[in-house]
Amino acid sequence: MYTLATVFVFPSLYEGFGIPPLEVMVCGCPVISSNVASLTEVVGDAGILIDPKNARKIADSVVSLIENDQVRNMLIERGRRRAEKFSWSESAIAALKVFTQ
Repeated sequence: MYTLATVFVFPSLYEGFGIPPLEVMVCGCPVISSNVASLTEVVGDAGILIDPKNARKIADSVVSLIENDQVRNMLIERGRRRAEKFSWSESAIAALKVFTQ
C-alpha cells in the first residue's frame, strides 16, 4: 500500500521510535509527520514535519505534495537516502551498547 500512496500522513502525538514513517520512506512515499518525540530524528529533512494538532497545516501540507511533483519527488529521494541510515543490525548494536554499560 505504501508504494501506491501519493503521500503518507502520520500525525502521531507520541512515538517511541517511529517505524511507520521509516517503512514508508523505504517504499518511496513522501512523509508528512508530527514534529514530536523521536519522529524529528527519524524523518529529518526527508519529510514535512508538522504540529499534529494543527489540522490546517496538515491539510495544506497534503495539498502541497499532491500539487507539486517536484517537491514530492525530492522528498521521495531524500526519504530513501534517509532510510538507508537505519538498519536492524545498527539498532541491535546500539541496544547492546546500552545493555552492557
